[in-house]
Amino acid sequence: MQAKKSDRMPETLVRRLPAYYRQLSELEQEGLTEISSFKLAERMGLTDSQIRHDLNSFGGFGQRGLGYRVGMLKNSIGDIMDINREHSMVIVGAGRIGSAVANYPGFKEAGFVVTALFDIDPKLIGKKIGGIPVLDAKKLQKYLAETGTDIVVIATPASEAQQTLDHVGGTKIRGVWNFVPITLTPPEGVVVINVHLTDSLMALSFRMHEMDVINEGHPWTK
Repeated sequence: MQAKKSDRMPETLVRRLPAYYRQLSELEQEGLTEISSFKLAERMGLTDSQIRHDLNSFGGFGQRGLGYRVGMLKNSIGDIMDINREHSMVIVGAGRIGSAVANYPGFKEAGFVVTALFDIDPKLIGKKIGGIPVLDAKKLQKYLAETGTDIVVIATPASEAQQTLDHVGGTKIRGVWNFVPITLTPPEGVVVINVHLTDSLMALSFRMHEMDVINEGHPWTK
């Protein structure tokens, strides 16, 4: 049965979970074993009440007056995000973005392992990118049906993205990471996360401009 929207966690909370995990990993590397919600909030630029509210959404993990055990909380958040296990991925589109994803070592270190790339270009099929084979895109559905692949990365030209997603919808795949800067309509039961690379640069540009506006004492509206 598909989860109702009312049963799902808020998107803002979902975006904070990786930040919690990253901060706790850094604390662990620093040798800290316990931390209060106040100290964690200081590191993350949040309020301690926000942190307590977020973590209480999953049952709560702290002890009153003692704070949180860093290792236990990190592992618990890892379980919540289901990243305490390896995830296999395939990339559809072996161009610049697909190749960059395949070559980035951080994904494998985090447990997201690319097992194959797919493309329609006969010049690419049969080659390896970052040690990963490039297969014929016509074999995508068969490959997904025969393997335990968890995630499909879409890095195709925009004109082929929706068709690729539709093909994925006929398999057991439930997660798609979309690098194509267009809005896709996901099949039922498939979660799509969009990565629009220029959005971050636009947000950066806004923050830079915002500093200028504040420093110059000009209000946004008159």
